[in-house]
Amino acid sequence: MSRDWLGLPLAVLVVAVGAGLVGVGAAWAVALGALATAVGAALAAGAVRHLVLGAREARANPPPGRLVDVGGHRMHVLAEGEAGGGPTVVWVPGGHAAGEDFRELHTMMAARTRSVLVDRFGSGWSDVGPFPRTTAVEAEELPAALRAAGERAPFVLVGHSFGGLLVANVARRHPDLVAGVVLLDPTPLEVIAFAPPNGLVAGMRRTFLRTAVRHLFGAHRGAGVPTGRHCAAASIFAELSPSGLADVGWETVVYDGDLGDLPLVLVIPRDLVGGEAVLAGARNAVEAERISRFYLRARTRYLAASSASRLVHTPEGTGHLFPVEAPGFVVGVVEGLVQELRVVSP
Repeated sequence: MSRDWLGLPLAVLVVAVGAGLVGVGAAWAVALGALATAVGAALAAGAVRHLVLGAREARANPPPGRLVDVGGHRMHVLAEGEAGGGPTVVWVPGGHAAGEDFRELHTMMAARTRSVLVDRFGSGWSDVGPFPRTTAVEAEELPAALRAAGERAPFVLVGHSFGGLLVANVARRHPDLVAGVVLLDPTPLEVIAFAPPNGLVAGMRRTFLRTAVRHLFGAHRGAGVPTGRHCAAASIFAELSPSGLADVGWETVVYDGDLGDLPLVLVIPRDLVGGEAVLAGARNAVEAERISRFYLRARTRYLAASSASRLVHTPEGTGHLFPVEAPGFVVGVVEGLVQELRVVSP
């Protein structure tokens, strides 16, 4: 499903099955075959619609940055601004979103220093890339894209939510490239492994797959979003489950001390504003308090990854989506670290 053209041959196959049933001649086979043929024709029309809309969208919105080769696939990198002797800032949004989700932050930062947005494979203007998508794989692809684009270390890596987990992994694997990290309410894997059961992440993965099917056969409104984007997100979200994490934990979890003395700024909300849904399954007030404490304490776990870490709280009233709610605050925090590093390493 990750290839947009696949809808058409699948639809043709359904039509062929229908035609074969009609050829059997029996009344039941003719009726079933006619139905299959009609369904196949509708799927084919939808698949063509999706391809046409996708091509139109691609023509109307060319990539603003460069498409660089990473392992035989094209990855989109948008770099602007002047480093001015300091580190370059690299932004990674949450979920499996395109770099474009942080375009406002990038534009604000590019007026101050060198700033880079990267579309991970299966997002934005990048190719779908190879499967399966994993944090461990993407932690190697991101530095490769920066090298291919000619961006020079050192980097300050800024990641939100699931993107925070990714940049922490890049920093662990490539400490020679990283001057510091800013983690914006990063995904703590304890929450995946030990939190009270909730279907949020699993539900998101199912939603991505259903959306991919709808787009594959044109059953959507608006622009033709490539099905690969939804498939890539569904693929990488497979590791965000207790069983999935057990398989990839050693490669994906950033443990205490893994980042040595790398400057690390952890930026988190003070409370569960915007995340109250995690309390929905609590059986009583005591359990609700325990769940709240669990999530709030888990948010601080990345402080132990480095001996040079510090905690910054977001403005009052902001929640997990504070990069959107308070972009100026986020840029100020990142710029503060960049300025510190310029003094330390002129």
